[in-house]
Amino acid sequence: MSEENNDKKKAGKFVDAGKPDAKGDKREEERRAKMKELLNPIDGPADKNAGPRKPNWRSILLYALILVVVVVAVGSAVQRQANENTVELATSEFVSAVEDGQVSEATYVAMTYTIKGEYWPEADKIGDENALVPFTSTYLGTDSLAELMASHPEVKYVADVSTTPTWVSLLTSMLPMLILIGVMVYFMNKFSDPTGGAMGFGKTKAQTTDATRPKVCFDDVAGCDEAIEELKEIKDYLDNPAKYQDLGAKIPHGVLLVGPPGTGKTLLAKAVAGEAGVPFFQISGSGFVEMFVGVGASRVRDLFAKAKEQAPSIIFIDEIDAVGRQRGTGVGGGHDEREQTLNQLLVEMDGFEEHQSVILMAATNRPDVLDPALLRPGRFDRQVTVDRPDVKGREAILGIHARNKPLSTDVDLARVAQLTPGFSGADLGNLMNESALLAARRGHERIGMDEITESMERCIAGPARKSRVMTDTERKTIAYHESGHALVGHMLANADPVKKISIIPRGQALGYTLSMPDEDHFLQTRNSMLDSLAMMLGGRTAEELFCDDITTGASNDIERATKVARSMVVSYGMCEELGPQMYGEPNHEVFLGRDIATQGNYSPETAHRIDLEVSRLIKEAHERARKVLSENAEQMHLMATVLLERETVDGDACQALLDNRWQEYLAGEAEQKAKVAAADAAKTAEERAAKEAENQLPEAESVVKVDSCDAEVRTNADGSTTVVYDGHAQTLPPVEGEPKDEAEAGEKKGE
Repeated sequence: MSEENNDKKKAGKFVDAGKPDAKGDKREEERRAKMKELLNPIDGPADKNAGPRKPNWRSILLYALILVVVVVAVGSAVQRQANENTVELATSEFVSAVEDGQVSEATYVAMTYTIKGEYWPEADKIGDENALVPFTSTYLGTDSLAELMASHPEVKYVADVSTTPTWVSLLTSMLPMLILIGVMVYFMNKFSDPTGGAMGFGKTKAQTTDATRPKVCFDDVAGCDEAIEELKEIKDYLDNPAKYQDLGAKIPHGVLLVGPPGTGKTLLAKAVAGEAGVPFFQISGSGFVEMFVGVGASRVRDLFAKAKEQAPSIIFIDEIDAVGRQRGTGVGGGHDEREQTLNQLLVEMDGFEEHQSVILMAATNRPDVLDPALLRPGRFDRQVTVDRPDVKGREAILGIHARNKPLSTDVDLARVAQLTPGFSGADLGNLMNESALLAARRGHERIGMDEITESMERCIAGPARKSRVMTDTERKTIAYHESGHALVGHMLANADPVKKISIIPRGQALGYTLSMPDEDHFLQTRNSMLDSLAMMLGGRTAEELFCDDITTGASNDIERATKVARSMVVSYGMCEELGPQMYGEPNHEVFLGRDIATQGNYSPETAHRIDLEVSRLIKEAHERARKVLSENAEQMHLMATVLLERETVDGDACQALLDNRWQEYLAGEAEQKAKVAAADAAKTAEERAAKEAENQLPEAESVVKVDSCDAEVRTNADGSTTVVYDGHAQTLPPVEGEPKDEAEAGEKKGE
């Protein structure tokens, strides 16, 4: 696609990215012209240059009604003002005024039996045009009025005997009713608005406006390269369908995105719509079914009708399992509203024509509960699996989420990807967001590796609860418990490597041992599962050997170990006694739902044998853990002591503790701290020498304390510096510019 089209897509506009057929297919050109004309039939064209908007009759009616009200109000105000300046004369007063010559002109209205005109209220001002005052009077006798006015020819007299036309009278009488009907029509149209209203039950609630259309492209998606390649074919077909039609190829009518939650299924669908630049109808599966019967089927029909009008287009149904579950699972035979909606959906998918270029995309994490009629060829022709990313995919996803985040130089995204096996795209996005929040909470300007590590542990085990107060006995028990987990896992070859040990409570756990594989594993071996069992029981075994009594702290370990052992026996066929056979199967009872229970398709004797095998696996794992801990009792005491002192060990410290190289690690740690202290001391001495040269500081002491660590710094006579830390001494050469002895100092002072 050209750069111009890409710029238009970024601006949120529809783009007809297709090209005319090389053979000059007029039908294709007419279809594309229609697509441009009907881009947005609800809200009008996507931009002001896309063509004239459809007239909004509701707005016109409303404005006309407002205009009528304003005109009536103004007319009434004018009439009221005129009536205020008009004098009401009685019939006798009018006759007297005529006889006295005070009336200038008069008009008789036969329809209302009224006389209106002008007269002089004061007799001495007769003839003064400025003194005339309008008047009105009532006169019932037409003949006598004519005689009266005939006897006074100086008065201008006119008789209005005209009558109001029939249509005017009819219109006047029906005008209130017409206004009422107009108001009712307006509100009915308002309520039936497809965007939502009291009467718009059967209209689709899909988001179709330009503002709601996704702006995502394939560059914003990572970790699922195979799925992206599958969907690029869809995008290419929408861009240039003639290329495929010339070869007789048919694009899949439906594409089903399948995968665990948080792997990016919805994001992929949005990327297809953003790349293709076509109308995109987005709705969730739960948006079809309401409390009224027949609403779901009506919304399905309306959705597909709008999509066909704007073809080529994409319909995306998120969480389709909400409406696409297997039929016949409802109470009373299953003839419920959801099944009617599903039936209509099946009919609409069958009604697709080849030239319409309408593609249905859906996402679900439960493909096993979908109706088989949905999954057959001709409906959902293609299933695209969006699985959890591997290590390379996780690194790419972390790079996308880190685009707008300032990272420190110590952050290694490749290392973070290795430490997060099993994380989905949503988990990684949450990890980077939590890291940014933690860095802001600590007042840092950049996100460091410490924040990312802490956020990873928060996502796995929960936030740390350092404020929890525990007794010394409980802390000792937890220290031995976690040491047992770690040591057993370290000693067994097939267990996951231990990365961190902590006795700081997190979430519901009073302590935790973090073990992660160095590489992604997609299969579990029997030996690895046996070693995992022993590692799970290592905490309880440590309590039995090194504590006064066992506690309830191993309840979760025992639960997980029992599930793993039973799965090995009944599901994986890893028991030699019972052989490679599956025992029990899911219960597909219609009225209870799927997988709510497991049918015991075996005899009571077999069930007893299964229980014996599970018990045997648990006991063997317990004995293996006991053997490991008994042979390494001294190391266990050391690990517990270190944990009680430091509370958390990770990295090199954890590896040294597990390898029983703790004293060696302490020596290296002391040397490293001495180097750091020496570097700090050198920097301090350099700064002191610069200030002494400017006579800003008094003469320095020979021995100082470095704040960063417990170290002594001695200044020797030759200008060199000796740093002493934990029995280790290191001498630094003299700082350049500092006098080496008193003679040189005096010489410099003389100069």
